[in-house]
Amino acid sequence: MKSFFTKEDEILKWDTTETKKILDTAVFEVTKDHNISKTGVEGDYVVLNAKDWVITIPVYNDKFVLVKQWRHGEKKLSVEFPGGVMDPGENPETTAKRELEEETGFKTNKLTKLGTVNPNPALFSNHVHFFLAEELIPTGVQHLDHDEAINCIELSEDELFECVGSEEFPHALMLSALALYLKQKRTAR
Repeated sequence: MKSFFTKEDEILKWDTTETKKILDTAVFEVTKDHNISKTGVEGDYVVLNAKDWVITIPVYNDKFVLVKQWRHGEKKLSVEFPGGVMDPGENPETTAKRELEEETGFKTNKLTKLGTVNPNPALFSNHVHFFLAEELIPTGVQHLDHDEAINCIELSEDELFECVGSEEFPHALMLSALALYLKQKRTAR
């Protein structure tokens, strides 16, 4: 892929001279970084350091398999693709397969990497890895974490695109997942 950065863009970079941990939680740590730009501007910037996440787009009988679950930040139910946090030592593919089976009860025979993004590079240091799961095998059994309650739903492509971005589908990373899915479909032609 073509790079859009040139030698002239080197002046846009900043260096971190000091990092202080502000908060450590079960989900992420918050640090305050003291940064200096190449032009001499200085400032303190908050960074959220979390583990990488994985989101999988499962397709079964020409329908998307989605999960319905409670989201504490939104304080509402949400419909979204299955996914979760990478365990220590896990690679993204292993996490994708594990989370797919845990949350939906499906195993996959075909997993395709769609891409990796940063959820918000202004604040986050981690990445989200996206996969397309095809040739699904239903096991009929979810293996949910102790604090998870998940129901599944299957939607056609038309149904999903009609709903995405609505109140019941608020997860912004769904749009990233769908953009990468469409890119994959477009290049597969």
